[in-house]
Amino acid sequence: MTYWLADVRRGQEVGRVKRFAPMLWTVNFPRPVMASVVTMGADDLRVDAVFYGSGDLAGLIWDAEDHWDHPLLAYATDRDFRNCVLRFRWRSGGIKPLDAVHGPTLTIKGRDAGGAPRTWYVRLWNYADGDPDDAQVVLDFAALNGGFLLPGEADPVWAGDVDRMFISLVPPAYDAGETVFATPAQGWAELTDMRCDGSGSVLDIGDVMMPEHGLSMATGYDDGCNQTPERMLRSIMALGYRGDVNHYVGMSHYFRLDAAGKATLSGGALNGPCAAWHADFGSRAKALGFGIIWSLSYELLDVHCPEAWKQRAANGDRALTGWDPPSTLLSPANGSAMGYLQAVARAFVGIANAAGLPVKFQVGEPWWWTIPADGRICLYDDAARAAFGGSPVVIADVRGVLSDPQKALLDAAGVVLANSTAALCDAVRDVAPGAVMHLLTYLPTVLDLAAPEAKRANMPLGWASPAFDVLQLEDYDWVTQGRSGQTARGVEQATVRLGYPIAAQHYFSGFVLRAEDAAQWARISDAAEASVARGTAATFIWALPQVARDGFTFFRNWEAQMQAFDDVHFPIAIGREASLSPAFSTQTVESPSGHERRSSDWADARLSFDAGPGVRSEADMAMLAGFFRARRGAARGFRFTDPFDNGSGDVGETPTPMDQYLGTGDGVASQFPLCKYYGEGVDGQRRAITRPVAGTIRVSVNGTERLTGWTHIGKGVIAFDTAPASGAAIRAGFYFDVPVRFASDRLEISRATFAAGEAPSVPLVEIRE
Repeated sequence: MTYWLADVRRGQEVGRVKRFAPMLWTVNFPRPVMASVVTMGADDLRVDAVFYGSGDLAGLIWDAEDHWDHPLLAYATDRDFRNCVLRFRWRSGGIKPLDAVHGPTLTIKGRDAGGAPRTWYVRLWNYADGDPDDAQVVLDFAALNGGFLLPGEADPVWAGDVDRMFISLVPPAYDAGETVFATPAQGWAELTDMRCDGSGSVLDIGDVMMPEHGLSMATGYDDGCNQTPERMLRSIMALGYRGDVNHYVGMSHYFRLDAAGKATLSGGALNGPCAAWHADFGSRAKALGFGIIWSLSYELLDVHCPEAWKQRAANGDRALTGWDPPSTLLSPANGSAMGYLQAVARAFVGIANAAGLPVKFQVGEPWWWTIPADGRICLYDDAARAAFGGSPVVIADVRGVLSDPQKALLDAAGVVLANSTAALCDAVRDVAPGAVMHLLTYLPTVLDLAAPEAKRANMPLGWASPAFDVLQLEDYDWVTQGRSGQTARGVEQATVRLGYPIAAQHYFSGFVLRAEDAAQWARISDAAEASVARGTAATFIWALPQVARDGFTFFRNWEAQMQAFDDVHFPIAIGREASLSPAFSTQTVESPSGHERRSSDWADARLSFDAGPGVRSEADMAMLAGFFRARRGAARGFRFTDPFDNGSGDVGETPTPMDQYLGTGDGVASQFPLCKYYGEGVDGQRRAITRPVAGTIRVSVNGTERLTGWTHIGKGVIAFDTAPASGAAIRAGFYFDVPVRFASDRLEISRATFAAGEAPSVPLVEIRE
């Protein structure tokens, strides 16, 4: 077990935090309003907002219960605010002032003394001393009144059972109506020198610091824009993630909008709250030693995307995702859409440069959208039609067999896509010449088994190394469905097609969309471990909001790390003459009458070998000594071919797909470990085979050999692309090696004993895997 789903703290470290600590406030707002909150110091915060209409409102929120942090890091729930006095300096601009109707109001939601749900509206101006845009505010929750005018309209607050409170911010022209502004209204507010006094002013807060485990974290602005960057980065650091944070800048919160509600570059690429949030995010990441990979996709929220930019199917249907509300995919052939992305990319790179961060940029999942329901590929927007000659052949379903003209269209689409990503890379390098460029591709779509030709368009050869510096692979559908064989095959296919070695690849391990599916973290953890094992340069967990929601806590399996294994063979010529000693561990208790009771401690024999008899020359001695040194004595395991038993069938027989029974399908299980049986019936001994010889495995299902549809994913585990049907008998044949290590850290070989005809002793012992 390398992970834990923590629901609450159970004895972990706890610290103390002042209630209303700036880092722990959040913001909320309805579309199309945008707002963000950042901390400016230990006692200071700032909210930035942009409003598009006269009914827009943003809220600065304090929750009595922590809904956002990982359970090991969350602050304690305390709904009784009565023994607290909150003080701060209020400064604002571009919003209604404190003294105005609809000015900043503290809304408190909870229950009254009798337990009935209540909401109170506390006008901050009633508790302010100073000017409407610059005042000292004191809120004594034991003596607080709602109501606009005091004392005549006083509505006493009972603050003993509070769920949340929020301060409302509205534009100067706010009237609760629906008038669209000709130009967006920018506003801000700062709460500085914040102090909370009283016996209820201190809360417990999780203070764990997980050991570094070698994995990295992925985040997304759309999911985390309500929180402070300080809070998010605290979580990433405390949970043991290091290296680069892969940060998706999103598809629904970074843009500016025109009066028609469409994304625009007028006034700049990024809205003010987004720019402020990311500037703080970048500088804090730099201070903590994190790098940032800035991720930008070809995706925008559909309602805010100009119509001409959208990919479309042959009948004009938009390329819509399944999110609610849906996003849409931008056409790589549309110059305006691609120019927009390039401007956005340059803006984020400018933030990275200002923070002093090395620029690392990801082109995130660029593709021609395929409509999942019917396989229509969206190559037919006006710009794409023009790029493909005006009247491109229709591909009604990209799945299955396609004609040569249809394949040619997919190849042409791949060229357009590759050219668009190259232009985006050039735009990044315009402002950061040394930028490290990453490409993220989603394997279940671009390498869909049902659409074998789709990769022509969506994994074009124009992406082949060295078009990018790093290839990033993601396959969360396969992972969460337990299709690890598909993962192994997909990584291999992407590696062969694009030519990026494993050391130049990153891997994103899974995504748990719904809390009720939290059991999927087991597969995500396994996929992360497998990525590390195959030598991937960086492995990311996707993503922080889900990690916090489900309490996912990862541990490096240090015991497994210590079991180092080199996938190399002991010199075969020497090993061929080895002697063999299989051993069991049996406890025997003998009674005074001579009767005895025996219990077997091991289900399987453990083998020992002595490879000394195979050493027959000084050349063999030198080869053995070099091999011993390379393994660092007993520290590292290796493969050894047992001269007496190395195949699934009888000695000397070639393996067949019917040799050994692996299990029976149930329609769900897709993985079956290789094994070999010794003996018959219930007394037969089952031996796990973890080191089959590559290229020798043959698999059958219900007596029929399967040449495709399965993969050896390592450690002797066969993974089927599709789970075998219920009742289907799974069998396999194979050659195999034994995982062993040197039994000692000392190897004694001398010319004298060798010349005298004595064989040296070279003991090897089997490793349990």
